[in-house]
Amino acid sequence: MIIRKEIQSDVGAISDITKAAFENHPYSNNTEQFIINALRAANALTFSLVAEIDGKLVGHIAFSPVTFSDGSENWYGLGPISVLPDYQKQGIGTRLVNEGIGLLKDLGTEGCVLVGDPNYYERFGFRSPNELTHEGVPQENFLALSFGNRIPAGLVHFHEAFSATE
Repeated sequence: MIIRKEIQSDVGAISDITKAAFENHPYSNNTEQFIINALRAANALTFSLVAEIDGKLVGHIAFSPVTFSDGSENWYGLGPISVLPDYQKQGIGTRLVNEGIGLLKDLGTEGCVLVGDPNYYERFGFRSPNELTHEGVPQENFLALSFGNRIPAGLVHFHEAFSATE
């Protein structure tokens, strides 16, 4: 498996992977592929990685900047992350997350936040801090990973592209 940054010719496959991965997800409104496209169009996709096996794209992960009500800077949001259903539970998502976290650290960022299943993301060091919230998301599903020793406080806002519906 190869993990690499997306290139222009990957855009259609990324959309297909994302659509397939979230099609039957219980907490999805099936707009994740639109979010990625809107982030890309707004030049807010900090980086976008794909997983490739034998020349076929099978997974994708996106990172974009977030803002905090306390004014903290240099933090990023992870998501969406997608793996084709036939390739799930094979470590592809884990490799994408680890590679992405490594790139964020290499950039000298302060940390990363996400909305997701704590049972999955806690293995990477993500935790649900009481002092940090995301409107409309249960506290246990809003997770943060600091690369230093400080977690911001207050309300987190993902890029406006996360409200894309088409």
